[in-house]
Amino acid sequence: TESSCHLLVDEALGMLTYYADPYSSWQRGTNENRNGRIRRYLPKGTSFDDLSDADLQAIVDEINDTPLKVLGWETPNEVWYRELGKVMSKTSHPETSVALTN
Repeated sequence: TESSCHLLVDEALGMLTYYADPYSSWQRGTNENRNGRIRRYLPKGTSFDDLSDADLQAIVDEINDTPLKVLGWETPNEVWYRELGKVMSKTSHPETSVALTN
């Protein structure tokens, strides 16, 4: 059910979705790298009971503001907001081919 509507997203955004094979971490290099970065702050077995929302947000902010080689040394936040700006600019033009819904 997690990805049950992926075809609708693919069509709306004009992109394809790829799924890695189970237990094939080498097919998900960026994802595994991100998991490793998270584990620097939250080792396996860490209890979230003692972490505040502010603590978790600080971790998220630091990770998303760290430049990555795979992104041409841009930060995930920089890339996200640039791409979001592209999508948002398309919504203001009637000739857009992207269907956006709430």
